[in-house]
Amino acid sequence: MEFRRLGRTGLKVSTICLGTMQFGWSADEATSYGIMSRAVELGCNFFDTADIYSRWVEGNDGGVSEQIIGNWLRASDVRRDSLVLATKVRGQMGDGPNDQGLSRVHIMQSVENSLRRLQTDFIDLYQVHWPDEETPLEETLSALTDLVRAGKVRYIGCSNYPAWLLAKSLWVSDVKNLARFDSLQPHYSLVHRAEFERELQPLCLDQGVGVIPYSPLAAGFLTGKYRRDSPLPESARADGVRNRYMNEQGFTAVDTLEAIGKAHNATVAQTAIAWVLANPAVSSAIIGANSIAQLEDTMQGAAVSLTAEQKAELDETTAWK
Repeated sequence: MEFRRLGRTGLKVSTICLGTMQFGWSADEATSYGIMSRAVELGCNFFDTADIYSRWVEGNDGGVSEQIIGNWLRASDVRRDSLVLATKVRGQMGDGPNDQGLSRVHIMQSVENSLRRLQTDFIDLYQVHWPDEETPLEETLSALTDLVRAGKVRYIGCSNYPAWLLAKSLWVSDVKNLARFDSLQPHYSLVHRAEFERELQPLCLDQGVGVIPYSPLAAGFLTGKYRRDSPLPESARADGVRNRYMNEQGFTAVDTLEAIGKAHNATVAQTAIAWVLANPAVSSAIIGANSIAQLEDTMQGAAVSLTAEQKAELDETTAWK
């Protein structure tokens, strides 16, 4: 497993980050334990979660993924300081008016709840999940800075921020002497590029912001299980995949991934991960898994090194204007 710096920081993270949104949802607690243990055995030191996972499931109040990670940490022999734990704050975690957002009140309450569920004294990377238009940036960044200075949080990051808002946030941190966002978690894959590449990528490269893309396999489309003139696979995400990616450009991208993958004895999914990691802005790619077998297969993408010509060929299949 390769390790890269998270942006301009000195923190080293594995090029594969284990996303844990499935834990307590499509992967039960015992399965989740096995996935985490195997990920560590394979060299992964970076886990990503969020307090809101998986509140959208009936009977789930949120915090379940964090709780499963905390229970596993307590039961396993994995050293806490060998892992980089990342979680997020922003979503609706209760019925009250202050049970969501990026206000000082919500952040301070949420971090204590996350620390309790994760059964740890500190969070390595605390991320704002998406913007909060009702809260001033200075209030959010000031609260996060206090957490860093108190030792409860080591680094801060953001997710789903547009370029203008990330740039403004970095400016506020600079002029107010506040902690800065050292990472960005964007939606990015071979078939979803312009949102990140148009403005966010040059900003992150220029400002030394680490990039940890989510959905690098485009909700499963870039695994090769979706094909031209084939019935949709049995999947809760199939309809969404059909509406977003099942077009001529998408199928051409899959075909090209398959052809290039054969030269590396790699699957479509592994080659798609390799393409994301070939981007110099990317520190780590977030992958999810419902089973150990799925984890082992996808993680091998970190070992695939595309040539410049292969990268350019894949770039051409989904080039945006």
